[in-house]
Amino acid sequence: MNPVQHPPDGAPAIDVPALLAALPERIADIPRLIAARDPQHAALIEDDRRLTRAQLVEAVDAVAALLAEQGVRAGDRVMIVAENSVVQIVLLFAAAKLDAWALVSNARLSAAELDAIRAHAQPRVVAYAVEASPDARQHAERHGAHPARRIAVDIGGWSYALDDKAQVEPVEIASDRQCAALIYTTGTTGSPKGVMLSHRNLLFIAAMSSTLRRVNADDVVYAVLPISHVYGLASVCLGSLYAGATLRLAPRFAPDAVRRALAEERVSIFQGVPAMHAKLLEYLQARGLPWSAPRLRFAYSGGSPLDAALKSRVESVYGVALHNGYGMTESSPTVSQTMLEAPRTDCSVGQAIPGIEVRIVGLDGVDVAQGEVGELWVRGPNVMLGYYRSPQQTQAAVTADGWLKTGDLARQDADGAMHIAGRSKELIIRSGFNVYPAEVEHVLNAHPDVVQSAVIGRAVEGNEEVVAFVELTGGARATPADLAAWCEARLAPYKRPAEIKVLAALPAASTGKILKHRLRDLV
Repeated sequence: MNPVQHPPDGAPAIDVPALLAALPERIADIPRLIAARDPQHAALIEDDRRLTRAQLVEAVDAVAALLAEQGVRAGDRVMIVAENSVVQIVLLFAAAKLDAWALVSNARLSAAELDAIRAHAQPRVVAYAVEASPDARQHAERHGAHPARRIAVDIGGWSYALDDKAQVEPVEIASDRQCAALIYTTGTTGSPKGVMLSHRNLLFIAAMSSTLRRVNADDVVYAVLPISHVYGLASVCLGSLYAGATLRLAPRFAPDAVRRALAEERVSIFQGVPAMHAKLLEYLQARGLPWSAPRLRFAYSGGSPLDAALKSRVESVYGVALHNGYGMTESSPTVSQTMLEAPRTDCSVGQAIPGIEVRIVGLDGVDVAQGEVGELWVRGPNVMLGYYRSPQQTQAAVTADGWLKTGDLARQDADGAMHIAGRSKELIIRSGFNVYPAEVEHVLNAHPDVVQSAVIGRAVEGNEEVVAFVELTGGARATPADLAAWCEARLAPYKRPAEIKVLAALPAASTGKILKHRLRDLV
């Protein structure tokens, strides 16, 4: 691979080896590096709380000392139960400063989900952002947590529970071997796996994504994607801070809060999943509210497939291009993205970012012809260390020579741009024909009454059939029969849903990503 890669269409040429060599050793180095440049610049903003870069450094040092007092050692896991907040980010950096692993968990997980992660990871300390998150407070009360001592910088209250029996993991000096963050992902199965991401994994994506997006100290980034999710952690949080931008933290997505922040708080970058963009547009339309985002430079979509109808609506309202990208937890997350200098009219997830190799592989393990659909394989500095306490699953996911098998189906254009067809496990085979759920979802989502949809396969004797679930806009009158007629005019017979179910809301993760394994339980 060429050391200097020239992204197409006028994007900046990036010397990948030089970028890697310039990375700090640990994610915990970021606050001190940015404070050295401009200590009084705002780093973090909550509704009524703001930390300068210098205050962030002071807070991280103080909380690291508190964690060390409670017995946290290098190689321990520190579980952080929170929603997006100042205290969450301070705890993240404080854990990393001690060479402990930050286990970022969304406070909105159920008791059963959170306890399963805790039992598997065996953290020495579980820290709860009790002031910033009512859900974290409930978990803290359930676990008998103790209030943490206040520090000089106001970061918001937190509490903690200890496990004296927790064992440390080996500590690695090299940044590409030492685990920085442990992120549990349900994937398509519903059973959580702990993805171990190294300091270099996260720092590479932070540096690369912010460089490609030209993020700088003048930017205010609206951080509503959960930082407990890899997109929010690596690209939004670490990437923005690494580039010197200000993070405007929002604990959860609320359309009116987004509208006001874009209009009044100098927000220049808004990254979300498609469902967030769809619900913001629906909110504005339902209330007849004007759009105002005077500082918005660009918007990004990721985490779920983007369809053409939504992209077109978003761009006409926002007045800027809606960029798209692809990634997964196991790749820290970014694999590809569309370039700022070359917004696309289609829904491609763009070309692989510099430093990343991709292959599209058939069932026989051989690369498919250009334009054909196969499984996407990825190799580069973004590929995870592995699944925690699961060498067999790691071996199944990553080949001996470092290729991560994503489990996602993709095809590639002549210019290298990729299109995601769906999960290999979600492929529906109807009467011998391949049906990609994303294709059916795009047709349904184009209906004016549909906010979002999800399509799955249902086994019938000797075959599979297509079942669609849809969420309608407020006050919509479309019936399943209306939607079936819409599909009939736009889809081949074998792709048409055998059944369309209307739900008040599709089951979704905290990111807005639709949880298809829950829908499978319904059928």
